[in-house]
Amino acid sequence: MTNILLTGSSRGIGAAAKTALETRGVRVIGQATRSDAIDTVPADFRDPAAPHELWEAALARAGGTLDVLVNNAGLFAANPVASSDIAWLDAWEDTMRINLTAAAQLSRFAIRHWQERGTAGRIVHVASRAGHRGDSPAHWHYAASKGGMLAMHKSIARAYAAENILSFAITPGFTDTAMAGDYLESRGGAGLLTDIPLGRVAQPEEIARLIEFCALDAPPSLTGATLDANGASYVR
Repeated sequence: MTNILLTGSSRGIGAAAKTALETRGVRVIGQATRSDAIDTVPADFRDPAAPHELWEAALARAGGTLDVLVNNAGLFAANPVASSDIAWLDAWEDTMRINLTAAAQLSRFAIRHWQERGTAGRIVHVASRAGHRGDSPAHWHYAASKGGMLAMHKSIARAYAAENILSFAITPGFTDTAMAGDYLESRGGAGLLTDIPLGRVAQPEEIARLIEFCALDAPPSLTGATLDANGASYVR
């Protein structure tokens, strides 16, 4: 059985991805900051030790083998430049740790796990359109974390393809989750939809299908690719 570690699995894109993957008959071990679910490991990524504890717990639940890592956990919270110095820095550090550093730690654990076993593996990074085009004046930190994730993804793909360790990235634009809904409201509500030629935001299930594809079906030659899903609001 394929074993998948999926971070940020309790809501939004993560919850939809968990459902899509389990429908395929794989075992999904989820992560959430707080959870009582039997198939989810509680881990607060603001704690530097949390990613290692999560990895070990997931390995134990999976019987010692993990085949796919999906880095989906993310924090999206406004951080105005007019905040106090310490408040601005604290918000920056929390976002970087949750969105990028924890993903890097888990990616490192996964790569070493597959190298030690001599087996193939896949990492799917759920980044953001913001990693390409930036974000609002109150979201430098979010855009920077997702841009860093994309650079990390490309580095992993180039470094380990010969070992059949593959890396894929997905860059959603606005998605119909509570997180995106709060942002849309703060930036003028439905008026932002005029920037999306498709005329609507993505549904979590749409992004989940891309995660499922990258985790289970994408051909090895696609390693290093970034799949945009933003309704043509940003095209490259």
